[in-house]
Amino acid sequence: MRNRLSCLAFCLLGLATVGVAQDNKGKDEHRSVTQVLDRSIANMEQEFVPAVEAMPEERFGFAPTNGEFKGVRTFGEQVKHVAAVNYIFGAAILGEKVPVDVGDESGPPSMKTKTEILSYLKASFTYVHKAIQTINEKNLVEPIKSPFGEGWVTRLGLGTSVTAHGFDHYGQMVEYLRMNGIVPPASR
Repeated sequence: MRNRLSCLAFCLLGLATVGVAQDNKGKDEHRSVTQVLDRSIANMEQEFVPAVEAMPEERFGFAPTNGEFKGVRTFGEQVKHVAAVNYIFGAAILGEKVPVDVGDESGPPSMKTKTEILSYLKASFTYVHKAIQTINEKNLVEPIKSPFGEGWVTRLGLGTSVTAHGFDHYGQMVEYLRMNGIVPPASR
């Protein structure tokens, strides 16, 4: 599992590097690891947040029922989970305690409305961007305590995991949107 995540992290970093390089064709600017990671997260955020905004509040409780979907998260639960994990990743990168209620990686159970969930999500992106700004060439691969049980990880690994994790759930949310007759904003 770790090898898969490491491979995914390096692939995402490579893709982000290519994306930033293409974004700046013809410019003589050097991009730092911090900028590459931050841009990667910003790209995911620019697709994720509009997808959340596209789902009507009355459908935030939607989860598929046809097929093998027993026990899957609802649309709103997917969003809260991504936000909670953003906070967990950010706190680990910063070496501090998670600053908000993340529940059991599912976000605060009391949070139910679209407005509350969207606000929690947006704040989580602000926090994780703040954390990413502390990553540099000197601390990039320095071992830090894993926020998920035993073991050690790196800031690079966590930084790339923000994007990988967010896009994993984004893909699921796109299916939920389409099952409700909504074309995701990024596909319009």
